[in-house]
Amino acid sequence: MRFTYAEAMTDPAHYVPLAQAAEAAGFHSMSIADSIAYPEESDSTYPYTPDGSREFLDGKPFIETFVLSAALAAATTTLRFTPFVIKLPIRPPVLVAKQASSLAALSGNRFALGVGVSPWPEDFEIMGVPFERRGRRMDECIEIVRGLCTGEYFEYHGEFYDIPRIKMTPAPTEPMPILVGGHSDAALRRAVRLCDGWMHAGGQPEELERMLARLDELLPERDSSIPFEIHVASLDAYTPDGIKRLEDRGITDVIVGFRYHYTVGPDTEPLERKLTAIERYAESVIAKC
Repeated sequence: MRFTYAEAMTDPAHYVPLAQAAEAAGFHSMSIADSIAYPEESDSTYPYTPDGSREFLDGKPFIETFVLSAALAAATTTLRFTPFVIKLPIRPPVLVAKQASSLAALSGNRFALGVGVSPWPEDFEIMGVPFERRGRRMDECIEIVRGLCTGEYFEYHGEFYDIPRIKMTPAPTEPMPILVGGHSDAALRRAVRLCDGWMHAGGQPEELERMLARLDELLPERDSSIPFEIHVASLDAYTPDGIKRLEDRGITDVIVGFRYHYTVGPDTEPLERKLTAIERYAESVIAKC
């Protein structure tokens, strides 16, 4: 089992010491949140809160995902960084490929690209991208990013993007994992069909089991020799026995956080308490697995 430390929407000055502490504690990776802007007016709902409210995001500090990943990679030596998740179809895929491949190359392959489709029309509107057919646009973005991150000449001619034969250098010396986040059937199918893994955003255990069962149905369509990562946020991740249950279910990575992120207002938890939580988890779980 591999362990991912999750912290977001906190004091930006906390990120470097937290990443260094997570690395020292034995975490394999750290997730990096993504948000471009918060609209003053919106009737959209958030899919991962019980009532769909998104007010908790108002005023929360978000360092741009690639900027924060690069800063933390420079301050660590083994920790991998994984956006959880980049809202890919609102961005130019060629630019994302350049950012991701540069970061992976500069960090010694310590970057995996977590991607998702934003549920909010406002994200598309402010970036000048149509909300319609966003799923197919997402597919094309993934294909373009994967093709350009090889470091070889690549061209693409699709419904939304027409890219001449180009090459990007430097490129990662190992294939950069692309992981899909999302709980819809389309997200699960996209993860298996186009990507290297799936990322779960939490919720009820029965819902997680339903999605894992669906992955069990889909994964035989994939070449079994190609690794597939399954990242989950589960209460089972907080005990050694729970970790064993998740391993037996085929989970490769657990996403672990130590506070509830969906509260309105600033994060007031002191850095020292966050560091202590990392150390305690390392002693009580990581060291025993």
